[in-house]
Amino acid sequence: MGLRDYEHTWAAMRKFTSERSNDDCDEVWVLQHPPVYTHGLNSNPDHLLHDTDIPVVKTDRGGQITYHGPGQLVIYTLLDLRRKNLGIRALVNTLENAAILTLGQYGVVAKNKKDAPGVYVDGRKIASVGLKIRTGCCYHGLSINVAMDLSPFSRINPCGYVGLEVCQLSEYCPPVREIEVAVPIIGHLARLLCYDVVTTE
Repeated sequence: MGLRDYEHTWAAMRKFTSERSNDDCDEVWVLQHPPVYTHGLNSNPDHLLHDTDIPVVKTDRGGQITYHGPGQLVIYTLLDLRRKNLGIRALVNTLENAAILTLGQYGVVAKNKKDAPGVYVDGRKIASVGLKIRTGCCYHGLSINVAMDLSPFSRINPCGYVGLEVCQLSEYCPPVREIEVAVPIIGHLARLLCYDVVTTE
């Protein structure tokens, strides 16, 4: 979907979720955002450490503060969890595992943490997960750092963790483009979520 404004995309996700019927197909939106900080529902504003010209948006996902910008691949999962008989913890694990498997294809060994959602390489965070559940359906999803300017992360405590370092895929296997990473990660998501038919637009 290219580079999309965060707030417009968020509004579109809410609209899709509130208007969808039991027969509507699940959707996965793949895109990037212009620079933006987003706070989760219970995020502590003190985790934004410095004044910034980058927009700051209070959103409705779970989790603390994070940063989105060009060069980061964002995967929004708009799923009917009741139909999939899928709980929130299982969905978080699925998103993390899709990222771990994708990074593994590039020769990068990544792991998740039981007490800190997301995906890590050598203790540094490379992918974040944040979700919203409404009437049995979810939106928001996964972001994975591919080839971006990481300096805005230095102005926050990423995901609410003081001193947490972040990294990106291009550090381990340059050059790599976001759109290339989208292909394997969508494939892993489709397999892990047991979708028989996948169409693209």
